[in-house]
Amino acid sequence: MSYPANYQYTKEHEWVLVDGAGGTIGITDHAQHELGDIVFVDLPKVGTTITKGQTFGSVESVKAVSDIYAPVSGEVTEINEALSKAPEKLNEDPHGAAWLIKVKLANASEAKDLLSAADYEKYVGAE
Repeated sequence: MSYPANYQYTKEHEWVLVDGAGGTIGITDHAQHELGDIVFVDLPKVGTTITKGQTFGSVESVKAVSDIYAPVSGEVTEINEALSKAPEKLNEDPHGAAWLIKVKLANASEAKDLLSAADYEKYVGAE
């Protein structure tokens, strides 16, 4: 799996794509692979404030329930409604159509502390 070079990654296996004052957040291909078949996604409501490093939702698979950690801080502006009806999309396209939430960033510079695609690939290769 190649990881999109324009995304930033966390060691908890989330990604963020920063676009100006906004960001799109999801889980990585590595995360969905480790989880197995995803059966439920719990996401925050629009308007919720999320804080970098804190949980904002969870992903449930046939194996386990895993918390989702915010790679950046901000206000949730949109959630991926399609995942409530088809959570298995996370197994199919975690870096594309199966994004989790979109946020208005509180501080865009927070993303600079995250891993690049190359660094993330090294990190998961060492796990």
